[in-house]
Amino acid sequence: MGVEQTSEYFLTAYKAHADAIFRHCYFRVFSRERAQELTQDTFMRTWEYLARGKSVENMRAFLYRVATNLIIDESRKKKDVPLGALQEKGFDAPTPQSPKRMQDMLYGKFAKETLEQLDPLYRDAVYMRYIDDLTPKEIAEILGETENVVSVRIHRGVKQLREKLV
Repeated sequence: MGVEQTSEYFLTAYKAHADAIFRHCYFRVFSRERAQELTQDTFMRTWEYLARGKSVENMRAFLYRVATNLIIDESRKKKDVPLGALQEKGFDAPTPQSPKRMQDMLYGKFAKETLEQLDPLYRDAVYMRYIDDLTPKEIAEILGETENVVSVRIHRGVKQLREKLV
């Protein structure tokens, strides 16, 4: 593929998948700024990969794999910072504008906390299936597993969620 074709292929992929990759990152890091950075890093790494003359058979799966790897790297490095230390630096926690917004935030927090309790293998599969709206086949490509293994993980993850919610 020539440079012009690579550029066009990349731009098409960006237009088609940037929002979905952002959501994928956001639902794992719950920081808009960090999700934007991870999305940008995902596309930068993909561009560098393509620029080296390598090809990608399934761009969507490739992008999710790159984003997931970046998120995993991020979680390995992540250190919790006490709220007091953040407030000393001028951070002020945002306040919701309405009761509906507060309710949405609480539901989101509850959902995230419940999902975080799942076994990581199940959690990732459930996230990708129901948050990212990926098919089991696409998830299998991203995770390097068989479609059957992914389907079982989704099923077991949903079962664990039901048990936690009852």
